[in-house]
Amino acid sequence: MYKGSCLCGSVQYQILSEPKKVTHCHCSMCQKQHGAAFATYASVKKEDLEYVQGEGSLKSYNSSGTIERKFCGQCGSSLEWGGSPDYAEWVSIAIGTLDSPYEPEKVDNIFRKTRVCWIGEVNE
Repeated sequence: MYKGSCLCGSVQYQILSEPKKVTHCHCSMCQKQHGAAFATYASVKKEDLEYVQGEGSLKSYNSSGTIERKFCGQCGSSLEWGGSPDYAEWVSIAIGTLDSPYEPEKVDNIFRKTRVCWIGEVNE
């Protein structure tokens, strides 16, 4: 089991299974949402993600089509996104919010065409 939380601690969650595919997303939406060059997410089965505190503090934003991004309404920490019709049973957790140690075996880079020019290759 893995535990995580937002910056202010209002929202706390646990993941009951091993996270699956981990990606550094370089799309412009993730760059803007995180205020960073990229965002790192791990795929988790919806049924294995449990909010143990502060679920009512979550806010959401529909960023494109069916995609919903969730964040803490108190501190703004990005926590998850989901809603892709191709992966309806999965959500992507921002792994920078994990409090438990986690070392993925492999990390893929996606949306490389919009990668910012001021960083080199990541995990290549």
